[in-house]
Amino acid sequence: MVNILHIDSSPRGERSHSRELSKEFVSAWRAAHPEDAIAYRDLGHHPVPHVDEAWIAASFSPPETHTPELTEALKISNQLVNEFLAADRYVFGVPMYNFNIPSTFKAYIDQIVRPNRTFAMDAQGLRGLVQGKKAVIITARGSDFSATSPYAPYDFQEPYLRTIFGFIGLTDIQFINANSLNEGDARSKSLAQARVEIQNLIDQW
Repeated sequence: MVNILHIDSSPRGERSHSRELSKEFVSAWRAAHPEDAIAYRDLGHHPVPHVDEAWIAASFSPPETHTPELTEALKISNQLVNEFLAADRYVFGVPMYNFNIPSTFKAYIDQIVRPNRTFAMDAQGLRGLVQGKKAVIITARGSDFSATSPYAPYDFQEPYLRTIFGFIGLTDIQFINANSLNEGDARSKSLAQARVEIQNLIDQW
């Protein structure tokens, strides 16, 4: 049995393309692998808090030195990290906002990128501790940010996500990017292509 963590980050509801596509991926996966366990977190409608000074102090100090205030500061983060580490695979639905990710998803990333939990700093240098896992990231973009597009240099979304997840050791990442969603006829073609990529990935993931 495989444990999958499915996360949506769009604040939109039924009008969200990233939600629609991530749901289709998970539904297709469940149909093909009914024995797998799927946990769901909706960051768009139920955001997690941003890190604050107490969180930073607690995160970068030994647990045995924590005051009740510092212990409480990491309570939500510990829950999120435990949930993240319990999964074998991840399905993320992420819209592009201002060439990058929504603040809801950035807040989540800041909560789970934790010293001695998801990465280590020691005599061996910086090491990612999240090993042997896979992720698929389904993005929704208003314009065309594909490699041959003149807007490609403005895509800070995929490079950032590859970098930050790679930092914690998660390097087996597949992207399904739905581009041109604000461009009329191109939208239908892009969504159709994303659905083809979803099915292809279901068959080999």
